Amino acid sequence: MPEQIESAPTLEATYKAPEVEGVLDLYFYRPIGFRLAQFFERLKMTPAGVTLFAGLFGIVAGHLYFYRNLRVNIVGMALHVCANALDNADGQLARLTHRETREGRIIDSLADHIGFLSIYVHLTLRYLAEGSSPAICLVAMAAGISHALQGAAADYYRSTYLYFVTNRARMGLDSAAVLRSDYQELSWRSKPWNKFLLALYLNFTRQQEMLAPQLKKLRDATSQLFHGEIPDWLRTRYRNLASPTLKWWGLLMTNSRMLVLFALLFIGQPIYYFWFELIPLNLLLVYLITRQEHMAESLLEVTEQWGNSA
Repeated sequence: MPEQIESAPTLEATYKAPEVEGVLDLYFYRPIGFRLAQFFERLKMTPAGVTLFAGLFGIVAGHLYFYRNLRVNIVGMALHVCANALDNADGQLARLTHRETREGRIIDSLADHIGFLSIYVHLTLRYLAEGSSPAICLVAMAAGISHALQGAAADYYRSTYLYFVTNRARMGLDSAAVLRSDYQELSWRSKPWNKFLLALYLNFTRQQEMLAPQLKKLRDATSQLFHGEIPDWLRTRYRNLASPTLKWWGLLMTNSRMLVLFALLFIGQPIYYFWFELIPLNLLLVYLITRQEHMAESLLEVTEQWGNSA
């Protein structure tokens, strides 16, 4: 028999799905991340190791935003871009080497949050050092909470889109009920690190499901009726209804925040980054959740009618 030649991995094979990737991701971060993933694969590095590097770059970048010196801030911006490229590379490396795991996703999310926490803390300290009112701490805290909720919602809706519309990333969409069961099975004595990570992930997933109760009901109904195999008619309807909002959900992800933060650092007014989180992004979040919940409610009604007639 002729020997089968394994084809070389392609850049597209490391995408989650092109429709959920932003423009900067498709034409900048993903190509760079793919090259980095291939490099790290040759070095036998794990995705978690790359995630650690991304987190360290993000923490240092946040620290450099503390200084009211544009040159120092530009170095921070460069490190921030590197952190984002590495953040892309760890997921691409996991998909390239077929090492996608729940723990890897949790560590990746934790590294992202620590990097942005460094930004919020150092921007706050920057303004306190300049004599701003201590009230800036409350503004920064509110902006940070808003950031967490926006990112959780955007991640949930994009992952749910992949669940319903593509055959990929099914393993990346967990439910709080399953996670709670897994969490209870772990012991703090024997596996403290795994239990700690799962506790964080369980809380994160609870937040997502609380923000989107109708979407959770739709997922539960389809899981019960179709056992994870989404029928073509539902796949098509979900795609047609959800696709127009993907670009708006993308505005709640990292790239738009980075661009706004960089622009404000160049003009020496990064304090307005907090207000960008608090006003326009929160208004967009409310609009998108309202629209998506109406969509999920209508699809749930159709799905339940199908189940009653089957």
